[in-house]
Amino acid sequence: MYKVSFYTFSGNVSPIEEYLNSIEESVRAKILTKIHYIKVFGLARDVPDLKKITNTPLWEVRILGKDNIRIFCISLPYKEVKVLHIFAKKKQKTPIKEIKLALSRYQEILARST
Repeated sequence: MYKVSFYTFSGNVSPIEEYLNSIEESVRAKILTKIHYIKVFGLARDVPDLKKITNTPLWEVRILGKDNIRIFCISLPYKEVKVLHIFAKKKQKTPIKEIKLALSRYQEILARST
């Protein structure tokens, strides 16, 4: 089993939890199901709709359908996965600003751990 945690700002505020609390219950259930798969399998190819973002440490979980949600996460030591960002994708290509936001949160986590 993997430990899955959400990114938090320095004041213990999680934008991930805020996002989950702001969406419909049906969409939240889909997201939590994918997070459960990550808890069981980690960031492995066994997780449906999971792919590695090229040239980054990020993994993208895709929730397809009318919602078209994306979850960015990273793998940490000791079987831990950190969810960095969740957003609703509106266009075919993932916006660079969403990837940059997830990468900046990753850099912040690295800076905190040193």
